[in-house]
Amino acid sequence: MPDRNDTGAAQGARRLQTPSQTVGPFFGYALPYEGGSEVAAPWNPEAIRFHGTVTDGAGEPVPDALLEIWGADAQGRPIDARGSLHRDGHTVTGFGRAAVDRDGHYAFTTVQPGAPAPGRAPYLLVTVFARGLLHHLFTRAYFGDDPFLQTIAEDRRDTLRAVRDGERSYRFDIRLQGEGETVFLDFIGDGRG
Repeated sequence: MPDRNDTGAAQGARRLQTPSQTVGPFFGYALPYEGGSEVAAPWNPEAIRFHGTVTDGAGEPVPDALLEIWGADAQGRPIDARGSLHRDGHTVTGFGRAAVDRDGHYAFTTVQPGAPAPGRAPYLLVTVFARGLLHHLFTRAYFGDDPFLQTIAEDRRDTLRAVRDGERSYRFDIRLQGEGETVFLDFIGDGRG
């Protein structure tokens, strides 16, 4: 009769990893929450509108995507204020979650982040969840030119830039695949820069 260690090793060798499953559409009902898109109150003097459309490879709107953003404060410091899930209408929390509408459009009210370090451009971290994705996608929306952008093929850099489209309003469209596909990033490190 084998000892416990041999039995455990033999059983472990037969275990297989469960494959990833596509998400949704359940998250469209369970994860959005009241005020989730209001990282900063719209009346805040530093508030900006950050919005765009999520499209698929054919350029059609994705009507059931969910986006999350994280951003620094106006001085580029990480925001550690509590209140992301229970908005009080005053605190800027740094985190937001919004579902897209039937036309694939999303909108957040947040503050324009400051630069994380001298010579760097401010940015928001953006995470995309959508049906058909086995894993969520990470990207960044830059508010200016950054040395990191020079590492991206020139014809794809603009997919990482938020474009000013009005007073205190920035557009950031996300294309999941195909021509004009947004540059998606691997998440490594601690997110500080």
